[in-house]
Amino acid sequence: MQRAPEARKEGLMPTDVVMPQMGESIFEGTITKWLKKTGDVVEKDEPLFEISTDKVDAEIPAPIAGVLTEIKALEGATVDINTVVAIISEPGTIPVTAVASPQATEPQPAPQAQSAPPQVPQAQGSEGRPIRSSPLVRRIASEHNVDLAQVSGTGSEGRITKEDILRHLSQGSSAKTPAAPQVPPKMPDGIVPLTRMRAIIAQRMVESLQTSPHAHTVYKVDMTRVVRLRERERAGFEQRHGVKLTYMPFIAAAAVQALGKFPIVNASLIDGAIHYHPNIHLGIAVALESGLIVPVIRQAEAHSFADLARAINDLALRARTKKLNPDEASGSTFTLTNSGVFGGEYGTPIINQPESAILAIGGLRKEPVVLTDAECNDAIAIRSMQYYCLGFDHRTIDGADAGKFMLEFKNALENWDKQIN
Repeated sequence: MQRAPEARKEGLMPTDVVMPQMGESIFEGTITKWLKKTGDVVEKDEPLFEISTDKVDAEIPAPIAGVLTEIKALEGATVDINTVVAIISEPGTIPVTAVASPQATEPQPAPQAQSAPPQVPQAQGSEGRPIRSSPLVRRIASEHNVDLAQVSGTGSEGRITKEDILRHLSQGSSAKTPAAPQVPPKMPDGIVPLTRMRAIIAQRMVESLQTSPHAHTVYKVDMTRVVRLRERERAGFEQRHGVKLTYMPFIAAAAVQALGKFPIVNASLIDGAIHYHPNIHLGIAVALESGLIVPVIRQAEAHSFADLARAINDLALRARTKKLNPDEASGSTFTLTNSGVFGGEYGTPIINQPESAILAIGGLRKEPVVLTDAECNDAIAIRSMQYYCLGFDHRTIDGADAGKFMLEFKNALENWDKQIN
């Protein structure tokens, strides 16, 4: 790397920016967007680039302040953890002009990053020149059995971009195409490859169904007591704690109470043995535009009601803005998923492996209900009712245990008696 004379000071070395490990089971990540370009001055902890893994989408901050002097992995590249993707140097260092911007040319990725995606046949073009493409492009080509020699590249030196391969797939033709559009074409009968997050979600769902014999049980819960309490306390709660009072902390607290009494629902079947987890790490599924993510409230049993409310609000907000830390999107032992937010009665969820159960929250609506008093007199009243569906691994949890858990959960909500301050 060429350096300006003023940057050549003893002890001042450029700093490598590496692909971080976003969770204990994550071994690679895809760079989805560079937020800075070579030559830009960056501050310590300022967002530098965005990545996507099978656990989380996140913004990666700069490890030090300085100048971004080199970008080694382009947008769309999938690289192994700890691979150097950029270099930050002291102010005054001359940037490497060969990769002056994330979209300019293709960098030389680390050897391990090149070997990750499957290769496709015919690695050279018709004139014997090597085909230039990113790992993401080669993965898409392999998944759709596309010969890259038949795809026209519009990038630097004929490099095949993601837009090129997407356009080729949508047109179903190997003819030379015009300049790449800014976004993939939207056609009712077109072919749009799965995003990385969508592909990984699909893989995980299939794996879960193949691993666990799923069973489901549905309970209808009278939420009237909770609804009235929330309406009465919501303004004061927000003033005291700085977050809106939603129904989720009530549901989370009831789930934690039931999990404490029936720990088998919080256990995992691993290598032929049941592992009882010492803590309840509560996953809260959050819907994103591109898929789903499950941030985790660790040791939820130690949280007060207000702590749960703050944690749920904080994790959901940071999940949607790509601000989660690496360990905040993995390690859950039980998951809540709110399918009812879109108006559904209830859903039959798929277990988040290696957990043994997942609880789907249905829609909350007022219904006429028959109530019976102590003298067995019946009356019809308007109540706020909500369905809850427990999906459980039948290898680990019997129907009786699932029923006991759901009864405890139901009673906690219908007879709410906890302080929310």
